[in-house]
Amino acid sequence: MQGYIILLISSFIAALISGAAGFGGALLLLPVLTLYLGVEMAVPVLTIAQLVGNISRMSIAIKQIEWKKAGLFLITALPLTAIGAFSFVSFPKDIVTRAVGGVLIALVLLKYYNIFAFQASNKLILFGGAAVGLLSGLAGSAGPLGAAVFLSLGLPPVAYIASEATTATAMHILKIIIYGKLIAIPLYAWIAGGIMGAAMIAGTYTAKRLISNMSKDRFQKYVAILLCIVGLYMLVFGAK
Repeated sequence: MQGYIILLISSFIAALISGAAGFGGALLLLPVLTLYLGVEMAVPVLTIAQLVGNISRMSIAIKQIEWKKAGLFLITALPLTAIGAFSFVSFPKDIVTRAVGGVLIALVLLKYYNIFAFQASNKLILFGGAAVGLLSGLAGSAGPLGAAVFLSLGLPPVAYIASEATTATAMHILKIIIYGKLIAIPLYAWIAGGIMGAAMIAGTYTAKRLISNMSKDRFQKYVAILLCIVGLYMLVFGAK
């Protein structure tokens, strides 16, 4: 019982963070899940919980979702997600996690110092979808990298959150199907994922209240700072 209470609280906090920034929930939840459910079950359960959480993030602003951009992103994201997910069991997730962290820091610094302009182009969205899909399938989540891609679109905060969540939802559905074929997901894992997802819904709606009145420029600076913090953590600690 104590373990489920900790998972509930952690899920609410994770959803509050990811609902406000568009990412970061998985980074908090993965170590907690690994502690209580073990390494093998942590990523599948996290994927189930994130699916529920991302559906709730979509629902907060479904009319503001950039459907064309999200669809373009998924053209490359979904096939690469499948490839990554089928390699999930054997690929060293520590290497993937550190690589994502390094890329995040580099992207933010390049943008901040105007070394490379992140213009919202179809090529950037397609390339970003491919990278995010592959890494998401391999490591269980690549939310911060997806956030960096959607941040380049210059969307208002709530529209940015909902659009990024739309692509994450599609990738999570695909990963759950593939993970279910690779490893047996027991009933308790589905229950844990569902309970965590319910807590994430509450966290998402709390986050919406925090960002609804935030200016676009201030929000983008806030997300960029968080991206650097998350990237540094991933680079130093890997998948631990």
